[in-house]
Amino acid sequence: MTQKVLVVDDARVVRISLGRILKKLGFEIIEAENGKEAYEAMNAHPDIALVMLDWNMPVMNGYEFLVAMREQERFSENPRVIMVTTETGMPSMLKALAAGADEYIMKPFDESLVCDKLDIVGIAYNRE
Repeated sequence: MTQKVLVVDDARVVRISLGRILKKLGFEIIEAENGKEAYEAMNAHPDIALVMLDWNMPVMNGYEFLVAMREQERFSENPRVIMVTTETGMPSMLKALAAGADEYIMKPFDESLVCDKLDIVGIAYNRE
């Protein structure tokens, strides 16, 4: 069964870029433009294995989404969450990790970095 990944970013180009990498690795991609859409997607697709989450977005930012998602018992430990953001300061990283993020990618990213982070969080993917 193909694992689902929710890619959450207000920048379409980032969703496309990250989506291409993840599709190549064998994942099914679900997209959201902000935390509110991501929250709706999580409830529509409770089998999402991984969330790739931007921090700075309108409507509901990534941090707010992360906190709201982890407050739900069924999402308290899964899915895995990797922040993919320009928030590069250690306080932001620590805040996200404390709220339930599993890993952190600083933009810009490439396929190799995404694979490294998937390995760290224990998400299997198709290696070519």
